[in-house]
Amino acid sequence: MTGAGEDERLARAWLTRVIEPGDQTGGRWLRELGPVALTRRLGGEGDPLPGVRPARWAGLRSRATHARPEEDLATAHAAGVRFICPGDLEWPAQLDDLGDARPIGLWVRGTPSLRMWALRSVAVVGARACTEYGAHTAAVLGAELAERGWVVVSGGAYGVDGAAHRGALGARGATIAVLACGVDRPYPRGHHELINRIAEQGLVIGELPPGDHPTPSRFVLRNRLIAALTRGTVVVEAAHRSGALSTARSAQRLGRHTMGVPGPVTSALSAGVHELLRGEAVLVTDAAEIGELVGDMGELAPPRHGAFRPRDLLAPATAAVLAALPARGVTTLPDLARSAGTSPDDAVARLYELRSLGFVERHGDGWQLTRQKDHSSKSSHDDP
Repeated sequence: MTGAGEDERLARAWLTRVIEPGDQTGGRWLRELGPVALTRRLGGEGDPLPGVRPARWAGLRSRATHARPEEDLATAHAAGVRFICPGDLEWPAQLDDLGDARPIGLWVRGTPSLRMWALRSVAVVGARACTEYGAHTAAVLGAELAERGWVVVSGGAYGVDGAAHRGALGARGATIAVLACGVDRPYPRGHHELINRIAEQGLVIGELPPGDHPTPSRFVLRNRLIAALTRGTVVVEAAHRSGALSTARSAQRLGRHTMGVPGPVTSALSAGVHELLRGEAVLVTDAAEIGELVGDMGELAPPRHGAFRPRDLLAPATAAVLAALPARGVTTLPDLARSAGTSPDDAVARLYELRSLGFVERHGDGWQLTRQKDHSSKSSHDDP
């Protein structure tokens, strides 16, 4: 593996055991001192670093005494996990947009290249306790995106996350689960089989070393990684206080596309999505619309229109004569011409055209809609 040297790799692995993900103070130290020098300072050489209270410094030093990077790397290797660092060929450059909150390194489980997969990836996130509508929508989006060559990124959680992953897997597509714990210990436990399947078919990544456990704050900080890794974030269902909204807000801060799938206005689980849509987020309903927003030039969603009806092909003047016919009964040519706003000669020419197409029939001196066209004619009055 090229990129980071072995001393730097070992130091960064050590630091993932000591500094919490997204710690910008720690990130500043890392940028200013470098990983090797920072491990020495945290390990006991010199005075406390600036910007930290004594109690927190003592906590960092306590963690440092228990850090065993060689053991962590050996445990990771035995579990089929590799550790990648900034500067490695596999490192996704877009993570650098996080500045001092950039990951110290990433523990990666699975064979594909994270850098290559992240180039064309979309996050699909949402409520854990989602509705049947939310689960169905997330699964369909996951499958449709995968079929279009997109990598579906989510957090591996219950609800929308799991549905999006399953949709991509079911379409034999690519998906990445970003965990808030060690990647060798799938969480939540109920998704043990799903996360193992993702690792076999895709990638499971995280910032925390092997065996480390999730906490509420780590879930929130994990969301910034999902946002930074992808071209855009789609929120399927989210209440006002949903953690999925933090992913969308991170995406907005990073200049990534933010999208939302609308739900019923009566659903509290869609209230957060609707609030996003009132701001900078874009409303999307399928993978084509997502691809049009985050894809390359020319990846356009097909035009949307209602069901085709034969009368849609009529010339405007002919359609006006058809619309002037009453829904029931016979009308005379003069009355019809007056209603259509044209001359009797023009009206009769249009009527013979309509008769040849099966829309109208003649009865003596009068005209009426054919029976089989009654509903079409009524539609023309009710839905112009």
